Amino acid sequence: MIAQIEKPTYAIEEYLERELVSQSRSEYRNGEIVPMTGGTPGHNRISGNLYIALSIALKRKPYETFHVDQRLWIPEVSLYTYPDVMVLPKPIELQTGRTDTVVNPCFIAETLSKSTQNYDRSEKFAAYRTIPSFREYLLIDQYRIHVEHHVKTGANQWLFSEYDEPDTILSFSAFEFQVQIADLYDNIDFVNSADSHDVSSPGIQ
Repeated sequence: MIAQIEKPTYAIEEYLERELVSQSRSEYRNGEIVPMTGGTPGHNRISGNLYIALSIALKRKPYETFHVDQRLWIPEVSLYTYPDVMVLPKPIELQTGRTDTVVNPCFIAETLSKSTQNYDRSEKFAAYRTIPSFREYLLIDQYRIHVEHHVKTGANQWLFSEYDEPDTILSFSAFEFQVQIADLYDNIDFVNSADSHDVSSPGIQ
């Protein structure tokens, strides 16, 4: 019988201290530290396209938009993570005692990687749903034109829609914003993206 190696667990304070000096980001999952590897060019372009569109549309409006490096704390599941794109209503709310960690996103988007798509659709989405302010979730496939859109319609109720046509206009509900799916995929080379070797295990991307 092969003995299972127990994964080390860390206190929150230790994780936060490590993040301050680390050259790369990691998630904290209820005591476990999981490295987040660098994204592919396609992954970064897609999330960047959305971030730029949101930043322009929400300029001088009561929202703040973040891209990649902003840490989010989800106390219900003891999770620290770094969503690809977040929108928070102003004034933004910070974790008690922290100046670098937010807690109140109304919108989150993730660009899907082969190694993380199941996590983003299941456990991570479940964690996000415990956030009281969270109302809208967008998942963008980086290897083909495919977008999954979840909108909160009531207590414990979410409406799911998915789209594969580049001419489709996405309308958001957490704030006033529309974007054509083709704009999310601007400057994306699907041939090279499909052939790219997505190596992010055991970390996340």
